[in-house]
Amino acid sequence: MEIEHFIETWKDRDGNEMGNSQSFLNDLCDLLDVPRPHDPKEGGTRAEYSFERPVTFHHNNGKTSSGRIDLYRRKCFVLEAKQGSEQKARITDPRQYEMITGEKLQKKPANMATRGTPSWTAAMLKAKGQAYAYARALDVSEGWPPFLIVTDIGHVIDVYADFSGAGKNYTPFPDGNSYRITMDDLRDDDVRKRLKLIWENPLALDPARENAKVTREVSKMLADLGESFKAQGHDSELTARFLMRRKRTGAP
Repeated sequence: MEIEHFIETWKDRDGNEMGNSQSFLNDLCDLLDVPRPHDPKEGGTRAEYSFERPVTFHHNNGKTSSGRIDLYRRKCFVLEAKQGSEQKARITDPRQYEMITGEKLQKKPANMATRGTPSWTAAMLKAKGQAYAYARALDVSEGWPPFLIVTDIGHVIDVYADFSGAGKNYTPFPDGNSYRITMDDLRDDDVRKRLKLIWENPLALDPARENAKVTREVSKMLADLGESFKAQGHDSELTARFLMRRKRTGAP
């Protein structure tokens, strides 16, 4: 799907959350060039990657209850979808609303407030809590997914990460300024690549792994440099001191 067509189709789209959710996410998968949920051609099972993945909540009183994850991919993410509204009018009589605005009254989806208000912000944080509860309800054998995603359909995609595998600290990813992706942000190649990795190789985004990779590369480079100095007949003790100083400063 072309990016401009996707944005034109979905940006700030009102309507029914239930009716829009899967269509929006399928189109997002097409945009990112990743498989749609449970595509038989890709193999796997519905339990590994699907809409409406069932889970069982175990409560402290010994009782259980059922829930369904809006979109789940094993070892990748739990996604919770909501849909807010741009409508700020508080007119509840359909005839009065149509007379004033010239449009038919669209019922605002349940559980979501008007976008840009404190109530909407609170609803998005509540949705994150719901995503966390679903992740916690997964079987232990599946492990904690590294990402939680909350999307207000056609408006924003909020991304949280915990690479520890312990599910203790899902924080805004990659940081508090960039974790919220708007529809316009999807024009950015790097943003789309980041989302694609969340779908297909989420651990590649783990900063600790990237830091370890850089450390290994620096160590190898310094070792090669040391061998070069040695081959040229330089004093080994002076060479070692030089290399240790370079390693401490991180200089190439």
